[in-house]
Amino acid sequence: MSIPVITADEAASYIKNGYSIGVSGFTAVGCPKAIGTAIAKKAEAEHAAGREFKINLFTGASTGESLDGVLSRADAINLRSPYQTNKDSRAAINEQRVRYCDYHLSQLSQDVRYGYFGKINVAVIEVCDYDEQGNLVLTTAVGNVPTYAQLADIIILEHNANRPKEMRGMHDIYIPLDPPYRKEIPLYKPSDRIGDPILKVDPKKIVGVIETFFDDEIKAFTELDETTTKIGENVANFLANEIKVGRIPKTFLPIQSGVGNIANAVLHGIGASEDIPAFEMYTEVIQDSVIDLVKDGNIKFASGSSLTCSKTAMDKVMNDLDFFHKHLVLRPQEISNHPEIVRRIGLIAINTAIECDIFGNMNSSHFYGTKMMNGIGGSGDFLRNAYLSICTTPSTAKGGMVSSIVPMVTHQDHSEHSLKVIVSEYGVADLRAKSPMDKAKEIIEKVAHPDYRELLWDYLKLSTKPSHTMQKLDKAFAMHLEFLNSGDMRNTKW
Repeated sequence: MSIPVITADEAASYIKNGYSIGVSGFTAVGCPKAIGTAIAKKAEAEHAAGREFKINLFTGASTGESLDGVLSRADAINLRSPYQTNKDSRAAINEQRVRYCDYHLSQLSQDVRYGYFGKINVAVIEVCDYDEQGNLVLTTAVGNVPTYAQLADIIILEHNANRPKEMRGMHDIYIPLDPPYRKEIPLYKPSDRIGDPILKVDPKKIVGVIETFFDDEIKAFTELDETTTKIGENVANFLANEIKVGRIPKTFLPIQSGVGNIANAVLHGIGASEDIPAFEMYTEVIQDSVIDLVKDGNIKFASGSSLTCSKTAMDKVMNDLDFFHKHLVLRPQEISNHPEIVRRIGLIAINTAIECDIFGNMNSSHFYGTKMMNGIGGSGDFLRNAYLSICTTPSTAKGGMVSSIVPMVTHQDHSEHSLKVIVSEYGVADLRAKSPMDKAKEIIEKVAHPDYRELLWDYLKLSTKPSHTMQKLDKAFAMHLEFLNSGDMRNTKW
């Protein structure tokens, strides 16, 4: 039976109000790029006719404009999980027009299989090659789509001819058995391959394929600036010293790094250090700096769930697939982020915060405890289980009017029990084997901006009686409130 070629509008006709849709991709790569616009058009027509039309959208992580953007503006999303970065999606979530279930990225696949989210009606999968037996070659990401394809009633393909079928062999598709039959995941180093290079699905489920030709919707990263460069140097110097004193093996350990400009700068810093040997990566997102470091020989191998690269970096990969097949692998995110593997291989995990407090708690998802930024993503998967967990943050935001180091975080994603090191452009706070007050001294003196150090010390003096953690509950958020009132935390009066 041949797979019929259909239009995006014909594909959208299979999507009904209330359906749960699982899509391929992780970040704005490897995602479907045609069907979202068609679903949004259908939603607008249904709304104009006075009928309800919303779907539940499950992804790998964030998506691009062609999914989160168009669907949010069309008021077509009821429930969204596990992660997003789109401004229209963010607005809809914070206005409670979209129900958002922020989720650890390693856990969603298994919890969908456990039935916690109900039925998956449709899986939409971007591929660079396929056959009538249901053998699919994915494109630039894997995400959660192996589980969505396994559970969905029907499958719609988007064949993106802009991605060569020679990508076959870059993926490693492995789905763990569910309890009580689950076994250990037999992966012991980043370059191990434990699954299949293709995604095998039931061909009877495939109702059609949409022919497309699209680039991934990734913008170029911002150039390194003085602050991000210094953060990268501080991380590299800290890790080099850890090797020198023997707390990290001389052969080094695999690196995980979050996504974004700071993460790019950190990897540049590590790669440029003469005191850190060539290393491997076991991460969720392989981005621009990784591609350059692989080509230069500073990264020996990189395992992730997505190639989240600018067009320039992506072209380097696509034009040299013979080389990158030997140095890259893309996995389902429940494997790329799996706590068992993170703990076993001794990962050095480096992720970025919105704010940290003086006792070592971290907020990576909310502004002022109420407004969702993007979500927790995979940071919890890595930081809680890492050999060494590092948080990076500029010391200030908003031109110095906001301190990234505060008395108490307004939303806690990662507690003091998970975080071992905080790095800003001013230095490194090593929180290992320290009491709360020892941590406070380390954080204030070494990573807080000089404009805020005296203010933070004065906060600690407000408590008249000693306690294990010297918080003053009626003043803990005074700096945040001052910014909301005057626009500058430096105006805070205790």
